Amino acid sequence: MAQSLFQKVWNAHAVRTLANGQTQLLIGTHLIHEVTSPQAFGMLRDLGLKVAMPHRTFATVDHIVPTDQFAEPYRDPLAQAMMDELRRNCAQFGITFFDRSTGRQGIVHIVGPEQGITQPGTTIACGDSHTSTHGAFGAIAFGIGTSQVRDVLATQTMALAPLKVRRIEVNGRLRPGVYAKDVILHIIRVLGVNGGTGYAYEYAGNIFDGFSMEERMTVCNMSIEGGARVGYVNPDETTFAYLKGRPYSPKGEAWDKAVALWKSYASDPGCAYDDVFRIDAADIAPTVTWGINPGQGISINESIPDPRNAGAPDEKASIEEALAYMKLKPGAPIKGTRIDVAFLGSCTNGRLSDFREVARFVKGRKVAAGVKAIAVPGSQIVALQCEKEGIDKVLSEAGFEWRAAGCSMCLAMNPDKLIGDQICASSSNRNFKGRQGSITGRTILMSPLMVAAAAVTGQVADAREVFSLNN
Repeated sequence: MAQSLFQKVWNAHAVRTLANGQTQLLIGTHLIHEVTSPQAFGMLRDLGLKVAMPHRTFATVDHIVPTDQFAEPYRDPLAQAMMDELRRNCAQFGITFFDRSTGRQGIVHIVGPEQGITQPGTTIACGDSHTSTHGAFGAIAFGIGTSQVRDVLATQTMALAPLKVRRIEVNGRLRPGVYAKDVILHIIRVLGVNGGTGYAYEYAGNIFDGFSMEERMTVCNMSIEGGARVGYVNPDETTFAYLKGRPYSPKGEAWDKAVALWKSYASDPGCAYDDVFRIDAADIAPTVTWGINPGQGISINESIPDPRNAGAPDEKASIEEALAYMKLKPGAPIKGTRIDVAFLGSCTNGRLSDFREVARFVKGRKVAAGVKAIAVPGSQIVALQCEKEGIDKVLSEAGFEWRAAGCSMCLAMNPDKLIGDQICASSSNRNFKGRQGSITGRTILMSPLMVAAAAVTGQVADAREVFSLNN
């Protein structure tokens, strides 16, 4: 019987079906960081347990590291304590740790792929909601909570209910100035932030076939923002080319065997899906958020929604709440909204291709007066690659602060935070209330090039107009 990739990978890793209907699932790769692992290790010690398969667990530090300070101790004693605890736990339990001193540290969802740890046909878990990123490689990857981190450390398995599978096909041709970030913001806008509840999303169509691995990662990263537990793309030659030669990728004859196995996991032609949703690529425009969740998005040339036009009372209330927090006027254009901060980075858009694209267009330009702009590479390897190509100099000369690798301003767990009700044009993945460190700070999500356009104009702007892209 024809099967989807999700079904194949799930069945290959199923240990048994539990009495409650959940599956005890073998986790092929476990990724950990400093925030959700300390309590899990503490529980192991309390129970007198060891890590079952330490060779399947990899650690890095990303959420709390200051991007403007490398030397320790950190200014924040809590951040330093979390760093020290992760080091202690990895040393005691024999876990590979990509510390800052290794030159391979970075955001966990960037480190895994660039090291070749993330591979097709595997199950991947991490105590971070954006673990869906790794599905770009044809893996079943999902975020878990601290108690589940404990379970995976202790048993290399966890209990999980099976998911339905929705195939999302995007076909056609994207217009100039439309990027992978716009594609996923459009999908979430159309299907809603709860549209994927109970589903794994399979991304398909000629747009995904033509995307680079980094573009696929951007889309899969935000699957969770659309309510889906998992998002993936079937592995293909683009996947294999990316993985070949990476530190943890198979070598020699093992490589050929691995590729043959990886190919077999791709969804079979004619397999059944619980739902199929199709999008014409031509309908996708540069997209930005106006509200307080990633589904509250509009194209750059649209106006901010008016609650008076809402179709249901709960929709009206949701729009009113968002407008009150964002301090935006209903019916006004989003274009022209003043910004205070521009942030390039995060596990969504902190990769080499993101910085290359921005540098290509901002060279010779300057960040607008009054705008604080920071560029934060997603890993030390990304930083090194950018510095070899002179990207850091281009951005610095334009007025961006070039920082060290980390999660940075994506979330408020390090010194990079908004102040007061500042508005940030951000290439990250969440625009929740207080997400960027201030209880009144406001976030507008957009693609990296749109962030660059906002940075140099001082307002939400159409990158196609700012950088003279052909329409």
